[in-house]
Amino acid sequence: MNDRKEEQEIREAIAAGERALASLQRAYDQLGKARTWGLLDLFGGGALVGMMKHSRISDASACMEDAKYDLRIFQRELRDVELPANFGVDIGGFLTFADFFFDGVLADYLVQSKIAEARRQVGEAISRVERVLDCLEAI
Repeated sequence: MNDRKEEQEIREAIAAGERALASLQRAYDQLGKARTWGLLDLFGGGALVGMMKHSRISDASACMEDAKYDLRIFQRELRDVELPANFGVDIGGFLTFADFFFDGVLADYLVQSKIAEARRQVGEAISRVERVLDCLEAI
């Protein structure tokens, strides 16, 4: 591969990585908002707080779908770099049902743990993408 073509491929990979990183950051931020609403719900926030929490979870899910799409493009550009692209906020239909209708501490705690795990995974993906971008930019 000639130098000009190689430089173009690197620029394309960096651009794709930056888009993926921005999407992951948005997902991380939305999960943080969901966590905050979840904590309020855990300590007796009521139906309105529960609705806000699930709205933030929905927003975070949408951001995570965007991040998965951007990560796939980034992976395609890198071809040989493995990045986890299977993120999701899947709290399950029963947990959502239990959270709204039973509004018990156990259901709220289970939802909080799912939010925390998703946020941890997104944080790890952010670190990995940042490391790959650092390597690409050093070339």
